[in-house]
Amino acid sequence: MDDMREREISGKTVRIDRTLCIGSGNCTNLAPEIFVIREDNIVDFQEETPDIEEGRLEEAVSICPVDALILEDEDGEQIVP
Repeated sequence: MDDMREREISGKTVRIDRTLCIGSGNCTNLAPEIFVIREDNIVDFQEETPDIEEGRLEEAVSICPVDALILEDEDGEQIVP
């Protein structure tokens, strides 16, 4: 299984490093339409990921306690962490 996931959401690139994830669920609480905890207790993207408010996406990524989530802008500049 690939341990790095990437998806474009609301014009931003979101990356999940599943090797770092500890399954805290913070991101799923803030953006359940984007993130899901799989049966292995590690975060992944939902099958379908709609656009959401930029601030909420940024907050959901930044709340990760182990920086397993990365958010980049349209130019590839890292926003979070």
